Amino acid sequence: MKDLPNYFEALTEFDQAREPSIPAERLESVRKASQKLHDDLMQQPNLQYLQSTALVRAPYPSKFAFYNAKALPTPLVHIVNRVFLVQTTTPEGIKTLLLSPTHVEASRATPYFARLEKSFGPFSKVLNKLLVPEYSTVEEVVAKAGLKPEDIDYISYDHLHTQDIRRWLGDAKSPGYFPNAKLLVMKEEWDACKGLTPQQTDWYVKGGISQVPEARVIQLNQSTKIGEGFALVRTPGHTVGNHSFVMKTEKGVFVTSENGVGPDCYAPEQSNIPGLKAYAERTGMEVVLNGNTLESALEQYISMVSEKTIAGPSFINPKFPNMANSSEFTAYWLFPGYKPNFNVGDLLLGNLIQPKAADLEEQAA
Repeated sequence: MKDLPNYFEALTEFDQAREPSIPAERLESVRKASQKLHDDLMQQPNLQYLQSTALVRAPYPSKFAFYNAKALPTPLVHIVNRVFLVQTTTPEGIKTLLLSPTHVEASRATPYFARLEKSFGPFSKVLNKLLVPEYSTVEEVVAKAGLKPEDIDYISYDHLHTQDIRRWLGDAKSPGYFPNAKLLVMKEEWDACKGLTPQQTDWYVKGGISQVPEARVIQLNQSTKIGEGFALVRTPGHTVGNHSFVMKTEKGVFVTSENGVGPDCYAPEQSNIPGLKAYAERTGMEVVLNGNTLESALEQYISMVSEKTIAGPSFINPKFPNMANSSEFTAYWLFPGYKPNFNVGDLLLGNLIQPKAADLEEQAA
């Protein structure tokens, strides 16, 4: 953790849980460490603020969303992509983070989605309105919260699929929309984006990190707690550098990533979605992977078990874990048959602190 702020705390013992070479032992070691992290967080202060807001709906292949558990002929499901606005208290004051701030227009250049849109042909405009309705933008979310672009300290993504971060952090042509923000990313993910294989390129925006100033990128080598109630936890598998956001709130511990596409995938034995429960009973699988790239399916499986253990039971439906996935599967009339048991939806917890007000209070003290 050299040269990082003193409120960045390495979760070294948690990461060491992945050291056993025997898969079953590694799974149980990670499960135990994840339960300890959950228990520790439940004894600690909450985040200052957590808000999640829907940005856009998008079609997503059901064969990926419910990998190996797909039971209906419906080829697509609908996922809602959300941005998370988070504030955590640190010894250096309130820090404001944007998690999964997707630049929707730039994300359309993701090869898979670009091909899908092209397949609509002359009906692309009409179908886009039906299949890819936009609800808000990152810029609007920040402004409606009463924040300015310079108030954002950090941005982060659980992984960099479909993302173009040049809009936020700048490149050789532009200073970027968030002048003070730095990207928090696992070193493995950052390195991978510099030299992708064909298996990966379908899901990454070409040039999405090109010429972003290295000084604005914090490459993490391990799971890291940042301030009160917030942590980035290494959860490799979906991509080699995947991490999950862990957020302690008055409603328990929320965990978000795209290892899975919703709470049903983290407790398939409880799900009413056709195929999921039968798949769990047939195979003994505890989770259903989001399988669009499968960079490391075994590690992704272990990571999803870790995520649901850290989260603990949902405050909405305790049969399922408290997962608030950044791309959450939802029911949609154009894609019949697939309906989740419940959705976490948008969240609003805690009290937002305006940075200027916080500075004035500190000066007065």
